[in-house]
Amino acid sequence: MIKKSFSAFGLLLLGVLSQAQEIKFEEYDLPNGMHVILHQDNKAPVVTTAVMYHVGAKDEIANRTGFAHFFEHLLFEGTPNIKRGEWMKIVGANGGSNNANTSDDRTYYYETFPSNNLQLGLWMESERLRHPVINQIGVDTQNEVVKEEKRLRVDNQPYGNIMKAIKTGLFKKHPYKSTTIGEMEDLDSATLEEFKTFFKKYYVPNNATLVVAGDINPAETKKMIETYFAGIPKGEPIVRNFPQEDPITKESVLTFTDPNIQLPAYLYTYRTPGNKTRDSKVLDLVSSYLSTGKSSVLYKKLVDEEKKALEVQAINLGQEDYSVFAFFTIPLGTTTEATLRADIDAEVKKLQTTLISEEDFQKLQNQFENQFVNANSSIQGIAGSLATYHVLQGDTNLINKEIEIYRNITREDIREAAKKYLNSNQRVIVNYLPEKK
Repeated sequence: MIKKSFSAFGLLLLGVLSQAQEIKFEEYDLPNGMHVILHQDNKAPVVTTAVMYHVGAKDEIANRTGFAHFFEHLLFEGTPNIKRGEWMKIVGANGGSNNANTSDDRTYYYETFPSNNLQLGLWMESERLRHPVINQIGVDTQNEVVKEEKRLRVDNQPYGNIMKAIKTGLFKKHPYKSTTIGEMEDLDSATLEEFKTFFKKYYVPNNATLVVAGDINPAETKKMIETYFAGIPKGEPIVRNFPQEDPITKESVLTFTDPNIQLPAYLYTYRTPGNKTRDSKVLDLVSSYLSTGKSSVLYKKLVDEEKKALEVQAINLGQEDYSVFAFFTIPLGTTTEATLRADIDAEVKKLQTTLISEEDFQKLQNQFENQFVNANSSIQGIAGSLATYHVLQGDTNLINKEIEIYRNITREDIREAAKKYLNSNQRVIVNYLPEKK
């Protein structure tokens, strides 16, 4: 929604940004079920080859958590044609970069090369999918790597178990109740055959989306994709039937302790709809209005003006099946949890009963215009967006259309979302406290 009082220059700028953001792409399926997305951009001689597998922490079974994240590491161990320890060396020697990441919903691998090495990127990803080496040496090695990562990023990190605390409170049935990194005892007790079974089930062409973006010739790229991927056998159909959560109808309180902190944190958490829904996008605007930037409502009030909090955030964490809306705050001085809760609740109450100002609303729209442009300002960013929109939202063209959804959200929508999802009887309060010595 464009405010009529915008300057002519502002309107022109938004028009230019909108045009610049139109991402042209082509998509099709291979006979083995692999989905392929091609985006041609010949402005710079680089190309990103990426594969997103629709497998994440939510696909793990009880007492075997952490498998999806573990495979993020394990599938760099090598193949019959790529010796152990050579993956990164090959990428670097050919002027490229690569990485991988895992969430509760998917696992993503990519390489970015000079465009004359497109064939190398396709070959490497086909090798990873076709016949990775999964043996006890690799499992033992990567187990230690994952343990060190967990120690560094979670166990020894101040507030490192915040997500575990949130998930424990909000999810009782759905596998979102486990963390992405998982529990180390589950990985320790897993057998080599269990890892091989997990790979065979989820790392198959019909559970994968291949994106090639950048300086490409589409016809030639299709031929290479046919050569490297079409012969990989299709896997068994994957059926997901996760248990649904019961609505939260009564406020509850959980307490977690952390040996790495000196100041407590308090969280007010709500289970909200998955990110395919329009309401999830409305809640993105709600969270930004409340706490994005130093001029946002909660930061300005609790941190800047009244000096009650050292930190305050409102976060909408969108996921495929459910999302999480959470307030996070660290008190300053003698401020009590009850005081912070009352102040946050007061601002939520205003949202539920009063429309935000036109000025604040336009600022929100500008923020999301900028985020949309920045997310797709590089070939790597475009590749990731194309894969994500297809795999997790079922519509690749949201890379072009999603901004229109945000533009069409109204002030009334923001009020109604706050009224529908952010009530005290729908939340879990988490007291995240220093561990007593």
